[in-house]
Amino acid sequence: MTIPADRRRGEGGFTLIEALVALALTGLVLSALANLTAQWLPNWNRGLDRIQRSEMVGITLQRLADDLADALPVPASASDMGPFFSGSEQSITFVRTALGPNAGPELDVVHLGETNDKAGLATVRSRTQFRPMPPNASASNQFHFREPVVLLRSPYRLTFAYAGDDDEEWQSSWRDPSKLPSRIKLTVRDSSNGRAISTVTSIHVQSPPQDDGNASVPGNQNGAPQANSSNPSQPAVGQGNAR
Repeated sequence: MTIPADRRRGEGGFTLIEALVALALTGLVLSALANLTAQWLPNWNRGLDRIQRSEMVGITLQRLADDLADALPVPASASDMGPFFSGSEQSITFVRTALGPNAGPELDVVHLGETNDKAGLATVRSRTQFRPMPPNASASNQFHFREPVVLLRSPYRLTFAYAGDDDEEWQSSWRDPSKLPSRIKLTVRDSSNGRAISTVTSIHVQSPPQDDGNASVPGNQNGAPQANSSNPSQPAVGQGNAR
């Protein structure tokens, strides 16, 4: 069947030139979108990475603050009068109750400090079980820390500062061997831009009751007596705060 020439002239369609122009315009639009995406996506990834790292730093500081708040005034040996505690600007060692689902009524010696591994500089938490040391023994020879857990990596660096009950200024190291600091400030610095994030935690001391004739219970780490069970008007206090 032959279609009349007048009907063929009335049919719509694209010529070759129109199709090429349309393809060229489509290519220009896709190229512009690709350029915009290439410029926007890295900024989005950097912003998301900053948010995730800020959240990680905040969680790490909170966990460290909870960890340090449970420090106990436990002497290293029977001959020591003060608690086993060592605090400097870059590291800290203290005694606390053991953590974990299978941990019993035991104590751990916890060390927080920087170390170098294959990935570079990192802040690590390590622990070992506490055992009273012989008199005049060195802690470095008695306690061998294990189970390291990486808390922060470069460019983040963690520093500590200490203060007692009456201290108005922070100290870079704790020099009082007779008691624990009442406050510890943890500061995380980003060495790439100099920004700092800090938090302050208080040490909560749980004082064990003493079974003596007066049944008195010391309420703080300085040995100040609190309530006496022989006086009914004063309730016995079993926990004190170092602040």
